[in-house]
Amino acid sequence: MKVTEHIKNANGKTLFSFEVIPPQKGKNIQELYNNIDPLMEFNPPFIDVTTSREEYIYIDKGNGLYDKKITRMRPGTVGICASIMHKYKIDAIPHLLCGGFTKEETEYVLVDCHYLGIDNVMALRGDSMKDEPYFKPVQGGHAFASDLVTQIVNLNQGKYLHDDIKVEHNSDFCIGVAGYPEKHMEAPSLTSDLKRLKAKVDAGADYVVTQMFFDNSKYFEFVNKAREIGITVPIIPGIKPIAVKRHLQILPQVFKIDLPQDLIDAVEACKDNSEVRQVGIEFAIQQSKELRDFGVPVLHYYSMGKSDNIKAIASALF
Repeated sequence: MKVTEHIKNANGKTLFSFEVIPPQKGKNIQELYNNIDPLMEFNPPFIDVTTSREEYIYIDKGNGLYDKKITRMRPGTVGICASIMHKYKIDAIPHLLCGGFTKEETEYVLVDCHYLGIDNVMALRGDSMKDEPYFKPVQGGHAFASDLVTQIVNLNQGKYLHDDIKVEHNSDFCIGVAGYPEKHMEAPSLTSDLKRLKAKVDAGADYVVTQMFFDNSKYFEFVNKAREIGITVPIIPGIKPIAVKRHLQILPQVFKIDLPQDLIDAVEACKDNSEVRQVGIEFAIQQSKELRDFGVPVLHYYSMGKSDNIKAIASALF
């Protein structure tokens, strides 16, 4: 079922969902199941599964020289989605990236998703490579998420990249895209970033999931400004509970977001990370309650491979 259909069928009730990360290659999928299992009591209608782009590793040749090779440390997104759907009988949403994938590779992934009965995909540009200051698409890949959305829409209409095929059963993917309440780090302003979001919606995106944020007023402002420029699709807030002290430095650095001073003060007063985790849970509960009162369609949590704090938050809300 499509995300938009889940939202419509909820009749105004706020739904619960979360995002998981594929295990590193060589690890067992059971660890992922162990983190999903405790959250199933809250009836998530769908689970997102991230995709990681390629990265470079250096292999010692033994003579003082190194070979530079490309690898993917967390492959298997589509396979994990299929496994989740089979095991839990709920929808799973694979993330599709511009970065690291050609248009042809993207088409192959979409065809696989169609075969497997996956109804939803998340279309993302993705980050730059670690050793690149700015995002660069691979040769033959998309530079913008709006172009990726267009490719998915074309496939829904039976238009493949190179083949003239008589299609009897078109795909009908529901397409999610990312939004940034505090603007994307590369955008010169929130207004210009909202124009980018509008381009993705105009291209055919059906819903938006936001990057994590900790100040609800920024989400409220973001939604209001999005509505003012004609973005009418559901805007789902993404929530990440603080779990360790170093998040005070890592999250602003990586995601270019601000943390409220009261949260910073509470975390800095903690004696250890177990206390930090509890502060993060309590803050996320209050943040979620305010968002639920605002009428958000879904509360979407970034689990980052752990579920105990997400379960504590969901237990207070659902």
